[in-house]
Amino acid sequence: MTNNEIWQAVLSELELNISKANFNTWFKNTGIVSFQESHVVLCVPNTFNQAWIEKKHHQQIIQSLERITSLPIRKLEYKIENIKNVTELTINTSITPPQAHQEEKVSFSTASQSTPLISPGFSINPKYTFDNFVVGKGSELAFTAAKAVADRPGESYNPLFIYGGVGLGKTHLLQAVANELLRKNPQTNIMYVSAEKFTNDFITSLRTGSSRDFQNRYRLIDALLIDDIQFIAGKDASQESFFHTFNELHQANKQVILTSDRPPKAIPALEDRLKSRFEWGMIVDVTAPDFETRAAILDKKCHEKNFPLETKILHTVATIVQSNIRELEGALNKIIAYHQLKNMVPTQESVKSLLSSFEDVCGKSREKKLSFPRQVIMYLLRNDLKMSFPAIGDELGGRDHTTAMHANEKISKEVENELKLKQEVELIRQRLYINNI
Repeated sequence: MTNNEIWQAVLSELELNISKANFNTWFKNTGIVSFQESHVVLCVPNTFNQAWIEKKHHQQIIQSLERITSLPIRKLEYKIENIKNVTELTINTSITPPQAHQEEKVSFSTASQSTPLISPGFSINPKYTFDNFVVGKGSELAFTAAKAVADRPGESYNPLFIYGGVGLGKTHLLQAVANELLRKNPQTNIMYVSAEKFTNDFITSLRTGSSRDFQNRYRLIDALLIDDIQFIAGKDASQESFFHTFNELHQANKQVILTSDRPPKAIPALEDRLKSRFEWGMIVDVTAPDFETRAAILDKKCHEKNFPLETKILHTVATIVQSNIRELEGALNKIIAYHQLKNMVPTQESVKSLLSSFEDVCGKSREKKLSFPRQVIMYLLRNDLKMSFPAIGDELGGRDHTTAMHANEKISKEVENELKLKQEVELIRQRLYINNI
């Protein structure tokens, strides 16, 4: 295995237990500098990343490295270095990595063998499978359609278009299809990227005169999986390129699966010819899980984390957190971390108290004591974590994206004009950083 393959496998494990925002913030541009016997050196972009990773995930990384390589790791060090300067090396061992991580490797059929096997940051996580997806009323049709596609790629529903809010399981289903295809045939050529990555690759190909390599990379494959296709809207040249890519794959009976935060007809600035093609196959939505599904998800997550909770406590959490699965898992992680830190056994009262602020801020109340802090949260999510307005709305109780836009604009103006508020916001930023170190 190469250093990059090992690190991508480690990242796949870490991503399951870290929020998407934190994962993207702290683990971007990291990698293995060297792997000599039992000594591993990781490169990080700056001292902030090093401090946070070393304090929060040092032991977890060691355990993951040992699982993946089947080698003991006695020393893990950090080095501030640009990942681009790291030379890719293969770990010369006779140890065969676990099967789950062998399946993680995704190959592309291209004209050039020097093309990277997978785009950094978009590896397929072997733990996203159909078996561990909790099916509810809001996801039953999407789950069934995804299973059908995995059984008969290019035949059942092509394209398969899955839409819904943030944290509802779209990406899980997308990667479950990929893992099922790879389980049946490890040589399946799968390209899994975001719409933003597709656009960036296209722009790079124009700038470097490598259009043929770009076409080979995206068209000489068995399946194309693209997350957040709505972000291709309004980009005329990228839409033109994707139109021809889609046509070629579809005509060759190669599977295309797309996810979006809304159905094709509701995506503004998306060309009509693309909307038409997206409707050729099957369009399915995933909605917020009902109470029974939320409780089942929590129960499954508790078993995975080896932290059982009484049924009445699970029901309390499922009642309080209603918007999406990601927030549900975030609430559970908060409960686990708090009670482990305090060395306490969770009770219904302690859990209610812990999640009271979460419930209020994400609720429907328009009282100023709640609405203004909610607006500040939206402002920070937009400006510090660069989240999209639809994503912010979903995170704060499933609100419309226009609410997030209004909050960001309002707080931005007030921060400029009111020194006291500016100081308070900066203090919040400092506290958030300190808590994450």
